[in-house]
Amino acid sequence: MFNLVKQWFWYDWLVLLFRICFSTSLLITMCYLSDDFTIPFWIAFVWGLIAFSVPWFCLQLHYKYYLIAEILLSGGLCLYLAALFPESYVTFLPTAFMIASNSAQKSYRWSAPITVILIPILLSRLSQQVDAVSMILNIGLLYTLGFAFHLLMVNHKQSGIIKDQNAVLEQYISQVERMTLLEERDRLSKDLHDTVGHSYTSILMGLETLRTEVNTSDGAQKIDALLKLTRNGLDDVRRYLHHVGSSQDSLTLMQSLQKLVDDFQTFSKVKVRLRTFGEAYTVSKQVQMTLYRCLQESITNAVRHGQASEIVISLHYEEKLIRLDVQDNGLGAEDLTAGFGLNAMKERASNLQGQVYVYSKPGEGTLVTCSLPRLEEIQEETVRLLLVDDQPYIRDSLRIILEQEPDFEIIGLAENGEQAVSFCEQDQPHVVLMDLNMPDMDGAEATKLIKQKWPGVRVLILTTFQETDLAVEALQNGADGYLLKSTEPQELFEGIRLVHRGVKMITPAITNVLIDHYEMHPTSEAQTEQSNEYGLTPRELEILECLSKGMRYKSIAAKLYLSDGTVRNYASTIYAKLGVRNREEAVEKAFGTLE
Repeated sequence: MFNLVKQWFWYDWLVLLFRICFSTSLLITMCYLSDDFTIPFWIAFVWGLIAFSVPWFCLQLHYKYYLIAEILLSGGLCLYLAALFPESYVTFLPTAFMIASNSAQKSYRWSAPITVILIPILLSRLSQQVDAVSMILNIGLLYTLGFAFHLLMVNHKQSGIIKDQNAVLEQYISQVERMTLLEERDRLSKDLHDTVGHSYTSILMGLETLRTEVNTSDGAQKIDALLKLTRNGLDDVRRYLHHVGSSQDSLTLMQSLQKLVDDFQTFSKVKVRLRTFGEAYTVSKQVQMTLYRCLQESITNAVRHGQASEIVISLHYEEKLIRLDVQDNGLGAEDLTAGFGLNAMKERASNLQGQVYVYSKPGEGTLVTCSLPRLEEIQEETVRLLLVDDQPYIRDSLRIILEQEPDFEIIGLAENGEQAVSFCEQDQPHVVLMDLNMPDMDGAEATKLIKQKWPGVRVLILTTFQETDLAVEALQNGADGYLLKSTEPQELFEGIRLVHRGVKMITPAITNVLIDHYEMHPTSEAQTEQSNEYGLTPRELEILECLSKGMRYKSIAAKLYLSDGTVRNYASTIYAKLGVRNREEAVEKAFGTLE
């Protein structure tokens, strides 16, 4: 009840002051005329106090309760006084004004006849000195003024609500603009990383290849100058990407949410409290952006649709997930319709294998809960790599490309299989990127020795040509994957991570050859039957197959002529059916029998 009082406008306090003054003067007058009462004075006095207080408390609950209490208590008191003192009928004039000012919707249909017609007729009969028509006109005039005052209050309240919502919308638009700009800068940095950075690396590899074909000293000097210029240009691009992509990195999750709350409170009159539970840890950009958007949409809806005056935000750092709860004291709703904003929140969370729940009930506000699994420990794990290739410029180019990923660490470079085995003996890497055609010891033989001595070391064959015989031999010797050097950098990164986590990776360009070699058609059908045990549709199986090859969502969408969002929705459905959290677990569970 008192929370409603906190939301009063100036005219609500004016009406209360008017009521206090009127009731006080009425009680004082009753004290002077107490000798003429037909009932004990204390009963009349308590009646007056009840007529003042009870309708006011009823008004905080519902206007209909107020109208009934006001007509029965105040109206009854006025009738009693008019029977004793005919001139006291004027005490009903302020009551008529307040009844009119607090009526709403269809209550005028019954409050107006009772106030303007029925009670004046009863007053005229009891007083027997004032004409009923005159009394009806006088009370009707006060009732009309009260109705006009009610319209003024409604208009003022709506204007205030519109003004507050406009301020909230302006703040929301500014936040959306800023976050959209940050997302676009992040996308731009990634696109430049995958295009310009890859182009520079390809130029370096090409120039290194030309070095062996240039015999004159002048030609060698020109090649060296071009290499130096290209490396300097690549360094400039890296510095630029770091500058573009790091604008948001300085803020932690809690700092970004606190800034959002502070900006929101600046533009609105809503009280917002932000609190945390558990020990804070670092989350990825995607998780931070999803929680930020969820909070932004929740607090905006709480004011725009729920008319909330207070919002409590709780951020829970748990062992396996991070949860954001947004509770408001707004109007609430029985059947909350999911709009564009709520659907966008759910889609963002679904892309990270998370969920968004909304609980709402009339009179109890709305609770929005966004839960995201904690995947940072896996994502931040450093993968130690050994690069094995007989050509120096290939090794250097791969090192340049792979070192751009924060979770990759290059622990060594080897020229042939013998050096690779020696490196593994000294400092066992997580993944070995192995070339096939090398002097002294080729990649297939080196793979066999490494897998025999250190079964936990993953070997990913990375070669230039589709060398079927060597590929089959390497896979027979225990290789964990086979990719071509022409693979896109991002797919190469994902392939290394998948192999490190135990997933078999074979480039699609050679898959058919291997199937023909092993005559694996029956096994493929068994694999499909096994996957269908989880109720996967043919389209979901097709997308799961693409995921097993390390393809990104955009690449899958382009291949299958679908939108990026549709592919993400399919992936979320696949994860849910398999009971897993990410693509690595899905591939391992669905195709585990092939490993």
